Amino acid sequence: METKRKALGRGLEQLFTNERIDFDSFEKGIINDATKHDEIVEIPLSEIRSNPYQPRKEFDEEALQEFAESIKEHGVIQPIIVKKSIKGYELIAGERRTRASKLAGKETIPAIVREFNDQEMMEIALIENIQRENLNPIEEAEAFEQIIKTSQITQDEAAKKFGKSRSYITNILGLLRLPERTRKYVTENKITMGHARALSKLSDADEINSLAERIVKEGLSVREIEKLTSSDELSKSNKIARKKTVVSVKYTIYEGAFREKIGTKVKINNKKIEIPFDSDKDLDRILEILGINIEGE
Repeated sequence: METKRKALGRGLEQLFTNERIDFDSFEKGIINDATKHDEIVEIPLSEIRSNPYQPRKEFDEEALQEFAESIKEHGVIQPIIVKKSIKGYELIAGERRTRASKLAGKETIPAIVREFNDQEMMEIALIENIQRENLNPIEEAEAFEQIIKTSQITQDEAAKKFGKSRSYITNILGLLRLPERTRKYVTENKITMGHARALSKLSDADEINSLAERIVKEGLSVREIEKLTSSDELSKSNKIARKKTVVSVKYTIYEGAFREKIGTKVKINNKKIEIPFDSDKDLDRILEILGINIEGE
């Protein structure tokens, strides 16, 4: 493992610790090391498979086409990073470069071959997309959830590692509570992260979907949605259940018996008997009825 890490370049130790990681310095370290040792090779695009942990599900086809035109003119400036697999290679970093190269009609692409385990592949794919290419909020939420579960790290540790605030991680993970139809609107950029965060505080799927439809059709602002979701009429996912005082039928009967006995309305609640009185004379009357004698008086 030590030999492997030395060969990967200076950025690797930073990438796989709990310290904040920077993809650019990590990739630059690997490229510089590979250049120095003449390890950049041309490999067939047909033999490359996407990183199985790639969090991005949607790619901007128009942007990819523009990138492909640039590659036709200038070639691939920066090599991709792959690992050798049983059949061909698995992509570690450089998904857009690979896709654009295929669109450009290229048959090969410059690459650096390194070894990574599944955990490392997952983290590299996530950090590249977060720092280089904006994931949509749902893709990002799913990626963070996978990292946290697989790595068994806390939300605080994930926030530190990926340069986010703890509240950001909490809010992004909250989007995974949204029903599928609303999540699709988020993925399609029809509703914003602000809208989605407000909707994620609700628990009723029908209410969430209904409000999401209104955002799309009526163009409701985030402020308007926050006002609507704060209404007591909507079901909150984190709503605090208020305890309701349930008066036992038996206690009601006992209260009636007390009232008939001492002529005063008595309350029995929370394991207490409350007997009100108007004056000291009234208190003496109640004690006398109850047969309570106080010595010395």
